[in-house]
Amino acid sequence: MKITQELGIGSIRVSSTKQGLQGDSPEDQKKQIENRAKMLNVKVPKWFNFVESASGEIQPNQEAIDFCKENQGIYRYFFIKSIDRFTRGGSYFYDHLKMQLIKYGVQLIDVYGVIGTQTVNTLEHLGIKYDWSVFNPTRVSELLEAERGKNEIRDILSRMIGAEIRYTRMGYVVRQPILGYINEKIDTPHGKRTIRKPHPVESKWVIRMFELRIQGNLTDEEIVKEINLMGFKSKIQKLHGKNNPIKIIGYRGGIPLSVKQFRKYIENPIYAGINDEKWTQGQPIRAKFDGLVTVEMFNKANRGKITIVKEGSIIKIYKGKPPMWQQRKNKNNPLYPYKPYVTCHICKNHLLGSA
Repeated sequence: MKITQELGIGSIRVSSTKQGLQGDSPEDQKKQIENRAKMLNVKVPKWFNFVESASGEIQPNQEAIDFCKENQGIYRYFFIKSIDRFTRGGSYFYDHLKMQLIKYGVQLIDVYGVIGTQTVNTLEHLGIKYDWSVFNPTRVSELLEAERGKNEIRDILSRMIGAEIRYTRMGYVVRQPILGYINEKIDTPHGKRTIRKPHPVESKWVIRMFELRIQGNLTDEEIVKEINLMGFKSKIQKLHGKNNPIKIIGYRGGIPLSVKQFRKYIENPIYAGINDEKWTQGQPIRAKFDGLVTVEMFNKANRGKITIVKEGSIIKIYKGKPPMWQQRKNKNNPLYPYKPYVTCHICKNHLLGSA
């Protein structure tokens, strides 16, 4: 009599592109799952690969579970490397996902054997069975393992994002460069850190934008036309698959400059070497690298719409012109050369006002 081999599904997940390329790779996980399935004499013809974090409410493995629902009765097992590869959402999401599999008649199996396959009926000696009397002895340990995975990802993200925030506030950069810059790692008192240097081609476009805006004799549309004649093209970005960021599915960018994008560039203080983002908590900081234009050029190009003001070591950015008392004043104003010398005919004091 021929024995029909049971079928299973293999689910592989890595948390990031870097992890997928360097450690805990999809190939390693697949090999471990195949060995586990072989021990149980199960064939795994269907595989799901996810390169995505599963710490939030959107669970990548839900797609694989929905496949089990659509193919009830065909697949008997659902193989994963470990619980933290199944979900990083903690015990709630783990329990929710596993209960769905049980509903569809699929047994969740991990490589390390943490997930038990046996059930116990506490009333079996009396020949009685209720839903509440049947339980899985390993369920508590499984839920604890799921919580451990959630705590682990929280610790990892806290260390990584926390370090990035600190270095950003020091004036370094942790993100991909914007138009006009390239990233460069240098040795600093804080270890190897990243700063930005002018892009050999793109920086000329950005500087020219500011120069033409300052001249004041061209409209924004005319400036955009001239920059495009210089060969301007926006940065080309790679588009990755939803569940597999390693796979490139297309590109975007490489288009001429528009008036809307031109104004965004002009209003970005990073081109004056000033970083003003969420992580600085409303306190702009001087970057550890020179801007493509000076603060004075930035202010002139923005014509009072956005103004950078230095108050000693403190930098402030105003939407619109800053208060009069914070604007730079010149005592020797050529428009009023006699103001320290002409006296008031009433109080006999020198006239000090500029206008």
